[in-house]
Amino acid sequence: MSFAALIPARLASTRLPGKPLAEIAGLPMVVHVARRAALSGAQPVVVAADDASIVDACAAHGVRALLTRSDHASGSDRLAEACEALGLDGDAVVVNVQGDEPLIDPALIARTAAVLAEHPDCVMSTAAHAIDDAADFRNPNVVKVVLDARGRALYFSRAPIPHWRDAPQGAAGLPADDPPALRHIGLYAYRAAFLRRFPTLAPAPLERCEALEQLRVLWHGERIAVHVSREAPGPGVDTPQDLERVRRLLG
Repeated sequence: MSFAALIPARLASTRLPGKPLAEIAGLPMVVHVARRAALSGAQPVVVAADDASIVDACAAHGVRALLTRSDHASGSDRLAEACEALGLDGDAVVVNVQGDEPLIDPALIARTAAVLAEHPDCVMSTAAHAIDDAADFRNPNVVKVVLDARGRALYFSRAPIPHWRDAPQGAAGLPADDPPALRHIGLYAYRAAFLRRFPTLAPAPLERCEALEQLRVLWHGERIAVHVSREAPGPGVDTPQDLERVRRLLG
């Protein structure tokens, strides 16, 4: 199947200023991400940047990039502008690959796109993997998702869901019975028409409560298909410590 990959890249970052241009093994981080996205079979692969320095860095390494507005509230808003600028057909599948994931698995990108194509009733798709650590299950920074019988998201939360009222605790400190606890992976595919419409939807109360943008989609009655991966994704980059860890892995 054909799909596009768009990579939002914002120069300002509270914890790691200039993050998209951070050097890893001789290349800017955003270039690593774009190359991983290209290996997924995506066409085109485009960086949606908020600063000309990112566009210039991408051009220097043969990566296509667009300059978007600097005042977007979220990466989804930035991608909606890029989607419009590229003139993508409304039925086109667009994968949002985060610009701070230089170790993203290309196969995971492709599979997330395919899951959306397999669910014509959904406007978006995303990914998850099983949680096998009790501390992660309780950690509010680890977002959890629960699914329906067809693999569509019922709810995303920072709380430990689902809650097994009567199930015994397993060896890892997690209840042993189904359904499994799933960690949400921040990789999204959209139908282009919905991606353009998303910024016009009113923010949802649940979205504000949990600080999870994807809850806006469910709040407005749309569906999100979920691919459950067998493996956790590689580490992303949020802090200087994360950057050093990825440099060691890619150095």
